[in-house]
Order: sequence, then structure tokens, then C-alpha cells
Amino acid sequence: MKTTLFILCAVFSLLVSGARLGAADTAKASEGKSVAEELKALVEKVQTKIGEGKKTEAELAPELKEFDGLLAKHKAEKTDDVARVLLMKAMLYVQVLDDTDKGAALLQQLKTDYSETEAGKNADKILESVKKQAEAKKIQRALVEGARFPDFEEKDLAGKPLSVANYKGKVVLVDFWATWCGPCVRELPNVLHAYTNYHAKGFEIIGISLDQDEQKLKSFIKDKKMTWPQYFDAKGWGNKLAGKYGVNSIPATYLLDRQGVIIGKDLRGEELEQAVSKALAKK
Repeated sequence: MKTTLFILCAVFSLLVSGARLGAADTAKASEGKSVAEELKALVEKVQTKIGEGKKTEAELAPELKEFDGLLAKHKAEKTDDVARVLLMKAMLYVQVLDDTDKGAALLQQLKTDYSETEAGKNADKILESVKKQAEAKKIQRALVEGARFPDFEEKDLAGKPLSVANYKGKVVLVDFWATWCGPCVRELPNVLHAYTNYHAKGFEIIGISLDQDEQKLKSFIKDKKMTWPQYFDAKGWGNKLAGKYGVNSIPATYLLDRQGVIIGKDLRGEELEQAVSKALAKK
């Protein structure tokens, strides 16, 4: 299963990398620019502006008007290429302009006006992903430094009770990760180093694995000598706690002080060890 963010980025990558030309479009080249060619040119303009750091609705207003003009020009055509124009505009609002409401409205229009196209048939899935991303962002906005980390009560991989409250008075790293996540595996030596150096002084880790293969996870944990508890429900990106905390990319970590308050997010390498040391020094 892909992350919500990955699904959206995969769709939007069509925009930033350029639209493809189909065989039918190539055949019509002599008759003037095809829809796909016009979209490709527009996409390149958007890509250039994004590269220049221009990411507001006002800054992209001319391009948004071009999307509208292109849709109006081909209004009578209910083809995949025209539907893709509307999809690209919708994803521009979602991914770049961070306006979920407008993006969702355009996706609903895509579903209604281009129901027989590939994009129209996938509109519900994309809408669901957009809504999940919006919910995740809302949750993440609340999980800031200085805020208390919302607790949970679950069982770990060994069937033992697992919660942040179990480590009251300890400095805790809540680590969302997976064995198949390259960046997670690359960061693991730093996490292990911090744990080795500070566990005896009051540093704990709660792993939340987004794996689906329990045996692979257990073997990996044993091989890497990861002795801290792990939450695992075999649901991958559907992981219950990943959903609770709005996690849509990994590694994602939260460092909590002795009172369960967030004092760091996504700390890597020496930053993690320094933050743990500083937190442990406070009584």
C-alpha cells in the first residue's frame, strides 16, 4: 500500500515532469498542437515558476487561467487528455497551493464531467487520498514542540502493554519506521548509538513499525539488536498509530521529555544524541 502522500505525488509527478503524448496525439501533430502538447507546454511554465519559488495562487494566476482556457477550448471533448488537464489543475491546488477545498472541488468536477475517462474513474480514490492528506496535516499541525504528545494504549510485538505513560519520567523517542524504508535503515546506526549511550541514563524508544511481514520484522530486529518495544499490526501504511498521528512519510520521529512533551521532531544523527543528552540533564 502506498502512502497518501506518495499517491498524490505520483499523480502530481505527471505535472512536474511533463505530460505524455499518445499515438493519436502524434498523428494529429500536423493539424496543430494536441491537447497533450498544450498541457505539456503549460506544465513546463508551472514547473519553471515552482523552481523559482513562486508557489502562491497569485503568482500562478496566469497559468491557472491557461488551464481554464485549455479546458474551455476542448469543452466538448470528453477524452483522457482533456480530463488530465483538469486533474493537473486539481493537483496543483492540492500539492503546491495547499488548498484542499479547491482541489477537491475540481476532482469532484473531474468525476462528474469526465466519468468515462481513466482520470474520472480514479477520481474517488484520489479524493480519498486528498482528504486523508488534509486530515494528516491537521493532526501534524497540532504535534508541535511544546505540545503534549497524545498517548495510546496498545500491545507491543511481544504482547506486552505499550504506551508513553509506561515511561513516565523517561526521555522517549517515538519512532515510525519500517524495514523496507531506506532512510530509516540508514538512520538506524545513529538511533542505536544514542540508545546504547543513554538508555541506562533514562532514554527509551518506542518503535512503530509500518511493516506487513511479522517474521521479517522480528528477524531484522534481532539481527540489528533493537531491544526496545515495537508496535506492529501488519497493516503497512494502514497502521493504526500512523493514522492516529497523521504519519504519511517515514522515518518520522518525536522526541518527548520526561513529562511527555514534544521537544524535537525528526531529529537525525548528532542532533538526536545532543537533544537526548540535553533532555536527560534536566530533572
